[in-house]
Amino acid sequence: MTKRARMNVYFDPALLKQVEALALRRNISKSAIVEAAVSSFLAGDTTERLEAAISRRLDRLGRQVDALDEDIAVLGETLALFVRFWLTFVPPMSETAQAAARAKGSERFEGFMQTLGKRLATGDRFLKELSRDIDPDKLANLDPS
Repeated sequence: MTKRARMNVYFDPALLKQVEALALRRNISKSAIVEAAVSSFLAGDTTERLEAAISRRLDRLGRQVDALDEDIAVLGETLALFVRFWLTFVPPMSETAQAAARAKGSERFEGFMQTLGKRLATGDRFLKELSRDIDPDKLANLDPS
């Protein structure tokens, strides 16, 4: 059994509250937290630890950027296909039909915006839904043209 020596120290009240909260969260003593902090400070290996922590964070950020890049590519392709189909299948309108079409279009756009707002509020995203609905094996066999 190692012998321990008692030492009284003074903390800023805000710092002491943080130490107490950490002790409760991790279910360890305040002394263990302070001892670990002092040991780390005196060890001098903070450069290596900081470098490792930064490296882990950069790796995580890199994976997140890759996922965002894929999401943006899917969204770009989705929009391009929609516009292509829309331009292909929607016939031109006469002057008299354009006013009624604008009114109906405004009504539909308002409904679209409300639906979009609800989906964004719930956190349900199209790309997550898409990834659940599509079988990767079938996707690989599709003709890209």
